[in-house]
Amino acid sequence: MFSGLPDSASPQNGDPSPLPISAIGEAGLLQIVQRYCPAQVVGDDAAVLAAPEGQLVVTTDVLVEGVHFSDLTTPAHAVGWRAVAANLSDLAGMGSRPQALVVGLGLPGSTPVAWVEELYQGMRDCCARWECQLVGGDLCRSPHRFVAITALGSVQPGRAIQRRRAQPGDWLVVTGPHGDARAGLELLLHPEQGSSATAAEREQLIRAHQYPRPRLDLVPLLEGIPDPLRIAGMDTSDGLADALVQVCQASGVAARIEVERIPISEALRQAFPAQAWEWALYGGEDFELLLSAEVSVAKHLLERLPGAVWIGEVTGWDPQGTVWLKDGQALSRQQAFQHF
Repeated sequence: MFSGLPDSASPQNGDPSPLPISAIGEAGLLQIVQRYCPAQVVGDDAAVLAAPEGQLVVTTDVLVEGVHFSDLTTPAHAVGWRAVAANLSDLAGMGSRPQALVVGLGLPGSTPVAWVEELYQGMRDCCARWECQLVGGDLCRSPHRFVAITALGSVQPGRAIQRRRAQPGDWLVVTGPHGDARAGLELLLHPEQGSSATAAEREQLIRAHQYPRPRLDLVPLLEGIPDPLRIAGMDTSDGLADALVQVCQASGVAARIEVERIPISEALRQAFPAQAWEWALYGGEDFELLLSAEVSVAKHLLERLPGAVWIGEVTGWDPQGTVWLKDGQALSRQQAFQHF
């Protein structure tokens, strides 16, 4: 954890000069990032937290410059927000309440100090929005910038959402529109595109890419459902098609979906009408959730969860986990984002 901080290592806030972190050293950098953590938690070799009742949920996610972000598409504040949101979305996909997170940060020595401060401000702003604390981490020199976050959450025993719990007869529900984040990235990379959309619609798509909102609003709704609670699902950050196939394969079931039921924003329809359906299925980084639940539970969520839409149902047992479209074609994960 962050420790060993001299009193004089940190530069003054508001310094407009592009001061590189090599000028302040590791101790100065540690003193900066510690400001974004509760003082009573950091400073030792590990953080000590109150143990929540129930089960601990742990997830980790890595954002690498040139793969997940760049100065062209994502300012430092948005990098911090997205890094936290990616992990909180995984907790939401487990039906878990967030508790705390730790950050592993790799930086070249030429990185501006202001970039680091903006990064941590973005992380803290996202944490504050969903009542989660940043409680420490680690720093190292690296030829490329990367942010690796491990997030901790809690869930009551037997009430976690898991991919392997879908059953025939379940309804399939998504929590909101898909494809906006992919469209936002396209606008950032190629601003001349999407000219048929209004300025407000373009801003909506860009913001969907830079500032995603994890669907933690699902979690309190689950508390109103009595035991036994059986919901399958996951977040859709690697694409909705990928999530559908993964849940069905993990559960050993087949499903049929109605593509026209997948929610697509008017902004996406206006900006990229030809690509809208493809990006809704395969675009990724929307940080919505796919859920599979018995009909009564699905109806409970559809009535109370803003943006939630029924898109299909689980049709039977199938060890291949096939997801069928109405025209008889099957979904494939091959078009989803692949690291390798």
